[in-house]
Amino acid sequence: MSLIRSVIFAVLQTALTIFFSVVAFFSFPFSAHVRYRLITGYNHTVIWLASWVVGIRYVVEGRENLPAQPAVILAKHQSAWETVAFLCLFPPVSPVIKQELLKLPFFGWAFRMLSPIAIDRSAGREALKQIVSQGREKLAQGFWVLVFPEGTRVAPGEKGKYGIGGSWLAAETGAPIVPVAHNAGEVWPKNAFIKHPGTVTVRIGPAIPTEGKSAAELTRMVEAWIETEMGRLPPAATRQ
Repeated sequence: MSLIRSVIFAVLQTALTIFFSVVAFFSFPFSAHVRYRLITGYNHTVIWLASWVVGIRYVVEGRENLPAQPAVILAKHQSAWETVAFLCLFPPVSPVIKQELLKLPFFGWAFRMLSPIAIDRSAGREALKQIVSQGREKLAQGFWVLVFPEGTRVAPGEKGKYGIGGSWLAAETGAPIVPVAHNAGEVWPKNAFIKHPGTVTVRIGPAIPTEGKSAAELTRMVEAWIETEMGRLPPAATRQ
């Protein structure tokens, strides 16, 4: 049954991707925030389809922890689910992505219109400068900045190396950091076609003030909070 549902979902998602890439193309005359509202209709629809077709639901805990001003979100990275869902679960965000994603047919074309921060991850320190310079601009425009500090998706129960890019941006700009833990990888696994029913728990932590703290110190604080909470999240497959 999971295979059949996953096939149906993949077909519908592909059709949606093509449709919204056209919407994105024609949205270029509008402001960044208007484009965001139009294009993230895709995100809302995909997450709804994931619930309706596959049975992937979600709960969000800790919304009260979101600060009033734009912040830097540092989140666990397990699945493609959060790359779609977080753009409609949080205030308008500018995600930090690798430049290669913008070259993907349809998906990449639409992503360009969302004002992402596209970096060359092989550029080392230059990539960090890109995050800070572009991130400062996005924060000033009223966008939050979304960073997956592990850089790539990790399997449930595993931990990647936490990079300092997002923390460095927060330290340089004074923006607070919002840590986020979730278990989407249990129902929408990395690089897996077959998805499984269940309920993703997204847990938002208290905002971390950044004034007077180094990027390294902030990264350690974020890593400690996220990894501790990962061990406390309920199994996704049991919350249906």
